[in-house]
Amino acid sequence: MKRLDRRTFAHATAGVLAGVVGMSLAHFTAALLTPASSPALAVGTAVIDATPTPVKEWAVRELGHADKPILIGSVLLATIAFAAVIGVVARRRLGLGVVLIAVLVLIAGGAVVRQPSFEIGQLVPTAVALLLGIATLVFLTRALRARSVLDHPVSKENVPVGTIPNRTIDDETIPDRPGPDRREDARLSRRGVLVGFGALTLVSAAAAAGGQLIVRSRTALANISLPRVRKPLPALAKGLEETYAGISRFQTRSRDFYRVDTKLAIPIVDQNSWELKIDGDVDRELTFSYDDLRERENVEHDITLTCVSNEVGGKLVGAARWTGVPLKELLDEAGVGSRADQILSTDVEGFTISTPLEAALDGRNAMLALGMNGEVLSRTHGFPARLVVPGLYGYVGATKWVTKLTLTRYDAATAYWTDRDWAIDAPIKLSSRIDTPRPLSTIEPGRTVIGGVAWAQQTGVAKVEVRIDGGRWQPAKLGPDAGIDYWRQWYLPWDAEPGSHQLAVRVTDRDGTAQDTSRATPFPDGSSGIQEVVVTVA
Repeated sequence: MKRLDRRTFAHATAGVLAGVVGMSLAHFTAALLTPASSPALAVGTAVIDATPTPVKEWAVRELGHADKPILIGSVLLATIAFAAVIGVVARRRLGLGVVLIAVLVLIAGGAVVRQPSFEIGQLVPTAVALLLGIATLVFLTRALRARSVLDHPVSKENVPVGTIPNRTIDDETIPDRPGPDRREDARLSRRGVLVGFGALTLVSAAAAAGGQLIVRSRTALANISLPRVRKPLPALAKGLEETYAGISRFQTRSRDFYRVDTKLAIPIVDQNSWELKIDGDVDRELTFSYDDLRERENVEHDITLTCVSNEVGGKLVGAARWTGVPLKELLDEAGVGSRADQILSTDVEGFTISTPLEAALDGRNAMLALGMNGEVLSRTHGFPARLVVPGLYGYVGATKWVTKLTLTRYDAATAYWTDRDWAIDAPIKLSSRIDTPRPLSTIEPGRTVIGGVAWAQQTGVAKVEVRIDGGRWQPAKLGPDAGIDYWRQWYLPWDAEPGSHQLAVRVTDRDGTAQDTSRATPFPDGSSGIQEVVVTVA
């Protein structure tokens, strides 16, 4: 029984190696071609698309930036488990094992085909996974069978001299070759199988790591400078974070800026072949190259972006200085028709977002951004171009890697998130956040500050108030002002006494509208409510 268990485990390991070799080499091939064509990533994307909205919200809320690695890891674990079963099946029925591994790979290939931007060449990684997965399974299964032949003891009783006895190994009748070299053959066979397993493991690890290095090298941008700016803005004032530790930076560093999208692989876009097309309900269709947009006089705007999935007090918000072309100028050149009420924007992989047309034409600083915080957009944040529409949550106003703007009607075309019942018009709600002291933290008694950020897009922050232990609302001191579309830092000096304390914050805009106190979850149009945190002074 012990030998049987070891052999079963060995065949399961062979199946796992077959799956891992196929996946890792396919991932390496995809890194050289189109990263999103990796079968594992394509399956992950299909899972994202099929996941119910409440589950997505839970993942964003609880897992944060770890949601994508966890998803990919789950897909890989499920694949490995299935591959282990295939290996055990192949032990007795190799043909069936080959069929099952082909089915596993073809399911992943189907996920590649269903991607909006699918091209036939994107099936090359799937073909690599299919061929190498099958070849590895066959090779290892046969090697294990050969080892079983040598390891299996043969009774020499009643065997006539000069004859070759037969044995049944894994339901297969195999002739034996008795002789004095049998033990040496067994040792060589065992060593060969272990070397084969080890070599394939190293190849898989090298391919996976190499694929990641290739993707990272391809995402790096060099020798691309920001275009000239029509009226450069003055440098941002120093933020409160330089005086009061714990308050969010006045300008969010690009590397720290939140990222929420459906991409498991960052699109690798060649700026030399990229184009932006404006079509639909326009007087004339226009196409702009990357150089066309760079050669125009660009503008700068300080704008805070917020994800609709941001919970009250959440971190899915950031403030940056954006450089780009006014969206209204581009639309005016195309000539806006009389029927359209939305801009259906499409990214380089076919993902769509709906933006109310009015938001691009009503005078706000909506723009096609080419730069962020004094540098060219990173690939992570949308290179070569993205939409930035102040006052709207990102899922309706911040399309990254955008390549087409189609003026149409909501009753004629729907986008990814509206198909999932999120609100069509999604203005950012008034909100405020306590950054310091952190929720559930313990601080020392004495003089300290309560501080954080607040935003009231399109109207601006007029005041921020803090309440301690359910007492009266106290006005906080505001940090520097960078315009109505940018957040404000705030702080309130506090003599912290020992004990447990409850802190709350609220913001009021310049129109006199106070932050909504009613609690609402992010779905379908953004969260609301007052943030309250508990801290211990000891």
